Amino acid sequence: MKKKIAILFGGQSTEHEVSRASASSVLKNIDQTKYDIYPIGITKDGLWFEYTGEIDNIENGEWEKDEYFKRPEGQKVIFNKEVDVVFPVLHGLFGEDGTIQGMCKISNIPCVGAGVMSSSVCMDKIYTKYLLEKFNVKQADYVVINAHEYKENKGLLIERIEKELGYDVFIKPSNGGSSVGITKAHNKSELITGVEEALKYDRKVLVEKAINAREIEVAILGNDYPQASIPGEIIPAKEFYDYEAKYKSEASKLLIPAALSYDKLQIVKEEAIRIYRILDCAGMARIDFLVDKETEDVYLNEVNTIPGFTKISMYPKMWEASGKTYVMLIDELIDLAIDRNNG
Repeated sequence: MKKKIAILFGGQSTEHEVSRASASSVLKNIDQTKYDIYPIGITKDGLWFEYTGEIDNIENGEWEKDEYFKRPEGQKVIFNKEVDVVFPVLHGLFGEDGTIQGMCKISNIPCVGAGVMSSSVCMDKIYTKYLLEKFNVKQADYVVINAHEYKENKGLLIERIEKELGYDVFIKPSNGGSSVGITKAHNKSELITGVEEALKYDRKVLVEKAINAREIEVAILGNDYPQASIPGEIIPAKEFYDYEAKYKSEASKLLIPAALSYDKLQIVKEEAIRIYRILDCAGMARIDFLVDKETEDVYLNEVNTIPGFTKISMYPKMWEASGKTYVMLIDELIDLAIDRNNG
């Protein structure tokens, strides 16, 4: 008997469009001889629909124009059907942050990927840092800004950043992904502009000292016995790997394997697995590192519990280079979700 798989896409986060592209790739690669597929689209307004139209219309956004949705019976919720596994291809808030995972847990439905705690901690860059500091995971120096503190003590906070970090710095919303709202500041004016831009997306902002580094990524797969892929390297088209360099520019390059020595590649893989276990991740994650160009010190950049699955995304590409096809990868993720739920 075929397993019933609900694939969630879209969502209310700033990564709505990226989610649609990822879900389109998953739907085109999942083995439909094994599974009955229920694509569930979530609009930016939070409406849930079961979508049965053309897959290409998911990626280009045309799915929301389907006449079916204009009728009352068009609106669905996932729990109206018997579902064996939920596969949330939802990046960012309201999908990657533990909310969907909690809903599935309450309903006792296996969910692909990390659980509630792990998802919520990994989504929040600041709390990821706080937790991993206890385990001596090497990270860039940083300062945390809260919206109310910035409003009341803007001058003092800017002074503190300049004193503790200097320039250059990266400014990031604490909860976000796909580099949305992230900027790099080379001076005070850019710092202020960057902080105020990041505060549009979150009430907490992370300011990190910039490292002259190479961007190295590792794909992790598994529950209690996670495996690491061959690491890959990002060579961004711009000064750093922002949203445009990730999804709009064809000049960014992806190298698999990363151009590091064998010993350094092993160190990166081992550290990725250690971090994955510390954070109690499950199913999958992409661990991103910065490797200093001069010292080759390895710094954690961030952890993504629902990495991109688009046709250009590193997660499936790294596993393909490691011997797992896209189809095999999806099968394993579904099995891992069931095993975790049963365990």
